Amino acid sequence: MSSLILALTPARVDASSMLDYVQSADGLTLAKHGSAPLALLPKLTDRQTEVLLIVPAQALSWHQVQLPKGSLSRGLLAQQGANRLRSILEGLLEEQLLDDPAQLHLALQPQPRADAPVWVAACDRAWLASNVQALAQAGYAATRIVPEFTPESLGQTLYALGDEQQPVLVASMQSAAANTLLVCPLSSSALALLAAGPAAPAPRDWVAEPAVAALAEALLVGPVRLLQRPQRYLEATQTQWDLAQFDMQNSRSNRRWARALQFGRSLWQAPQWRPARWSLLALLLCNLIGLNVWAWREQSLLQAKQQAVRTLLTGTFPKVAVVVDAPLQMAREVAALARASGAASRTDFDAMLASFLALAPAGYALTAIDYAAQELLLKGPPSAAGELSRIVLALKQQGLSASYDGVQWRIKAGAAS
Repeated sequence: MSSLILALTPARVDASSMLDYVQSADGLTLAKHGSAPLALLPKLTDRQTEVLLIVPAQALSWHQVQLPKGSLSRGLLAQQGANRLRSILEGLLEEQLLDDPAQLHLALQPQPRADAPVWVAACDRAWLASNVQALAQAGYAATRIVPEFTPESLGQTLYALGDEQQPVLVASMQSAAANTLLVCPLSSSALALLAAGPAAPAPRDWVAEPAVAALAEALLVGPVRLLQRPQRYLEATQTQWDLAQFDMQNSRSNRRWARALQFGRSLWQAPQWRPARWSLLALLLCNLIGLNVWAWREQSLLQAKQQAVRTLLTGTFPKVAVVVDAPLQMAREVAALARASGAASRTDFDAMLASFLALAPAGYALTAIDYAAQELLLKGPPSAAGELSRIVLALKQQGLSASYDGVQWRIKAGAAS
């Protein structure tokens, strides 16, 4: 499934805003990237293209809370329970937040658990809502909203971003009391602050954008791993985080569809699902081969039975040169043999007429009778639909084909066509 990734800026989006964008044909590999104003962003030619919005690290604050028991019970995350959970989070974060909780948008980590601390992301609600609305009005309705960095992505990695004029450090700062995310100017003092914490971090992986790679290497006195910004945006969308929760949540059907598409793409392309994909393919191949073998065997048995019937017909009546319908031809030959020997046959006039009269309603009076080429034509008063079906089925069981066209009966040997 194709993706269009749009990176929000700390300012509100308007017609003159320059937005970084990334296009991917499968959501995993980079296809095209650039920066353009809102009116010149790539158009969504495919209706199934998902639009992913990235919230910059500077716009988010992160907090860890312990949810009370029962706050994540079944159905609580549905629409009717969203307000209650929102109130619980506001109460837990009241002392941690610098702004009024009512003015902030809150989002829980994916698959939160009540028996362990959970991460909560917070940002300005008006800023996020205005950006989402502006993009939706321009034709870019968000499928998912993801953070630029998550606590998980910064566990053992530090990022140097920006340019030489404004280098930025993004890292996870561990302390004895909490684990917080740090976004600050890249400098030796910031690195010293990270190293001097009560719980000093283990050796980390340094990742830098090309514009600040030299500065990062100078401060660290060692090499760093280069990562282009578009590739970093693409990696940010691989998490299960979605900030579109509570009052920012899309309609329930759209949310379920987006999650289903995301899971399907992960199942089809993610490396960790490769053994499952191969197993499923092997299972499908085995079933396909088994069905073909079973169908071939059944076809062989059917052909053998048909050949046995044809052999019986031609062996019993050698004058039959071409076999088209062996059972019908056998019945005709047996009837002809019976007539030649003087014995009565079910296709004789009197036999077919007797069979019909035995099934006809009491007092049924025929007005015309005709018999030619082993076909009996009878005219009489119309009968109810139930009576017609009963007579046709009973004659069929006797090896006779019967039909009624509203005027006359047509009875002959063989099954009805």
